[in-house]
Amino acid sequence: MRKALRWLLTLVVLIGTVGTAGAATAAEPGAQGTGATADIKDQLLAVPGMSLIEEKPYTGYRFFVLDYTQPVDHRHPSKGTFQQRITVLHKDVSRPTVFYTGGYNVSTTPRRSEPTQIVDGNQVSMEYRFFTPSRPDPADWTKLDIWQAASDQHRIFKALKKIYPKNWLSTGGSKGGMTATYFERFYPRDMDGVVAYVAPNDVVNNEDSAYDRFFEKVGTKECRDRLNAVQREALVRREPLERKYADYAAAEGLTFTTVGSLDKAYEAVVLDYVWGFWQYNLLANCGDDELIPANAKTATDDQIWNSVDTISGFSAYADQGLETYTPYYYQAATQLGAPTIKFPHIEKKYIRYGYQPPRNFVPRSIPTKFQPYAMRDVDTWVRNNARHMLWVYGQNDPWGAERFRVDKGAKDAYVFTAPGMNHGANVAGLVADQKAFATARILAWAGVPATAVAAAKPLAKFDTKLDVRDVEREPTLRP
Repeated sequence: MRKALRWLLTLVVLIGTVGTAGAATAAEPGAQGTGATADIKDQLLAVPGMSLIEEKPYTGYRFFVLDYTQPVDHRHPSKGTFQQRITVLHKDVSRPTVFYTGGYNVSTTPRRSEPTQIVDGNQVSMEYRFFTPSRPDPADWTKLDIWQAASDQHRIFKALKKIYPKNWLSTGGSKGGMTATYFERFYPRDMDGVVAYVAPNDVVNNEDSAYDRFFEKVGTKECRDRLNAVQREALVRREPLERKYADYAAAEGLTFTTVGSLDKAYEAVVLDYVWGFWQYNLLANCGDDELIPANAKTATDDQIWNSVDTISGFSAYADQGLETYTPYYYQAATQLGAPTIKFPHIEKKYIRYGYQPPRNFVPRSIPTKFQPYAMRDVDTWVRNNARHMLWVYGQNDPWGAERFRVDKGAKDAYVFTAPGMNHGANVAGLVADQKAFATARILAWAGVPATAVAAAKPLAKFDTKLDVRDVEREPTLRP
């Protein structure tokens, strides 16, 4: 593998930026000249349907929070519109542009994704449709699907490509990595490259044995046993801990209409515990006695409660915790699928519901129907047609148990795993050969000079505020 990577890296130097030629739409004549003469804010606001929410200062950049008018249904654009929130981190129209989405709400604080730092470029970030405030009113939930969301990105790209004419890359982590992949599947001519981080790929929704195999081997036996013991103990002590949960819910004003009962919510939180640890923590955290009691059987109720609450979050499956993420659970129930795992370390008498399907976390007023062909279609396309695409996974991240893979039909497409890393895996965490190779490919796809590609290093210095790399902490099991 090391020899192959060294050979490929040499090839990168030889081909320079030639490999990206023609992959994306060519810039329209005059776009570069326009950027040199007009203020960037004026250019952005000249785009039909674009409006300014605010501009925030950041040294070396201009940062804009914007609304963009989108059709509710891209197949029938005359049947209503909504305002979609986007942000633009402007560097220079002569630089490459990275199109980022996290798959959820968009941050209105200036941030730079890893590919944006690598190519020293601009960044356009999109809020996923149906996450507020980017939700049509009234909300026709049948218009929330992966094609409609990809079409949102396509339309934004077409509008802004005239302003930013250089190469474009798309990126995102977790659900955002899925989003970047789906965008490429439906609009393969838009982007010059794709960098998708920790993106799950649930091709067959009712076949989840890969997750069971993952949890049998992840980390060390000592760590697995320690986590399993706390999870089991939380169900053994269900009665006293649910009384504590009821008091907590009353104090915080939590209700459980959507999931159905406090009992169902309690079990859902507890069953997320082991998964949540590996998603957000490193193996070294397993030895933290405050986080995970060393002896679950002799631990106090408060110690068990605090451990589960810290890792899983007892507010997660209350109505107030679910509301923000209704669009995600709707998509999981209709297209994305969701994992189901077994718990061999817990006797059946302690488990009443098991892993509940995402339908349970969507209000009953919103109908759902699962489409098993959606993920199969994407997976087949990726395996046979992926071009200029990179997926990065974390060795200890449960979501990577079902991942994207490439076959012989794919060209210039790669899947790498960062050793020891969790759901925050990135290019910087890869082994040295893979890190250099991946960085070089990203630079080549971005169309930067061959000398920069050969150096295989990020073009922008790390910024402690702009380049926040922490895993986005979600208090429940979501990609």
